Amino acid sequence: MKRLYSVIIVLFLILAFGYYKEKQPVKISRDHIPQIGILQLTEHPALDAIHHGIIQGLKESGFQPGKNIKIDFQNAENDQSNLKTMSTKFANENVDLSIGIATPSAQVLANTVKNRPLVLGAITDPKSAGLVNSNQKPGRNTTGVSDLPPMKQQLDLIKQIMPNMKTLGVIYTSSDDSATSQYKKFTEICKQEGIKVKGYSIANTNDLNQVATQMVQNVDAVYVPNDNTVASAIQTLVAVANKRNVPIFPTASNVVKNGGIATYGLNQFKLGVETGKVTAKIIHGENASEMPIQTLKHGDLALNLNQARKLGIHIPQPLIQKAERQGVIYK
Repeated sequence: MKRLYSVIIVLFLILAFGYYKEKQPVKISRDHIPQIGILQLTEHPALDAIHHGIIQGLKESGFQPGKNIKIDFQNAENDQSNLKTMSTKFANENVDLSIGIATPSAQVLANTVKNRPLVLGAITDPKSAGLVNSNQKPGRNTTGVSDLPPMKQQLDLIKQIMPNMKTLGVIYTSSDDSATSQYKKFTEICKQEGIKVKGYSIANTNDLNQVATQMVQNVDAVYVPNDNTVASAIQTLVAVANKRNVPIFPTASNVVKNGGIATYGLNQFKLGVETGKVTAKIIHGENASEMPIQTLKHGDLALNLNQARKLGIHIPQPLIQKAERQGVIYK
């Protein structure tokens, strides 16, 4: 009987050790050229800028793609099945590290590429998206950069340009955890400021025209959170809003250029550069689980004067002067 107990204990220890080993993150070996998988949700200017910034951040950290680092870049074209297929490709290739640009990309990578570091490429709310335990101590072998915008600063800007605004519409994708979380936070800020908010959600870009048409009949202005689905079809939203002279205030400067009025937007390229630098630190041996999520504290003022003229909206001169000094103006 004692021998049987001894065998059981030995088997238990072997299984436990195997489980422990399986759950431990695989460290990046310094004996080979690191291979990085970058998964981007879809193609549009903001996400493209993040991608280009990542490459720049890696270069600034001493990693030249094609020389001392390998990059496998995949664009899912906003297709969930593509996200899974491409993530599986990274897993089969045993990439040393993966980077997710946009929340859906990061979520699929987290569920597919196991035991490898995951870097979040400008994910608005990593905790609400189920990607980290907290921003300060992410855990899960995951870290990265958040593009949570300065929402209070953006609301103050909207009030400056639209002093008589009574109702502000917010349009977002219901399946995008980060966009939904941001909508809720922004609604709380508006409530504190005495601004009435009406939320409108879409399932995909096919819903945008119909939902936007309904929205612009009931609001004085529209706020667009960090939402890649809406941003990828921004021209549809702009066309609908223009018919009723309703201004759009996005979170990203790139979207201002494409028909928005104004924002204090985070520089997407800079966010990408920070993502690249975080990636380099992990390659050099830092533990992703213990690296706090990085953020940019202030947004850059972006104004679209041409769009303002189309809608008959007056932009206060002090804002124009500020954008001329330390922002960007689209004329």
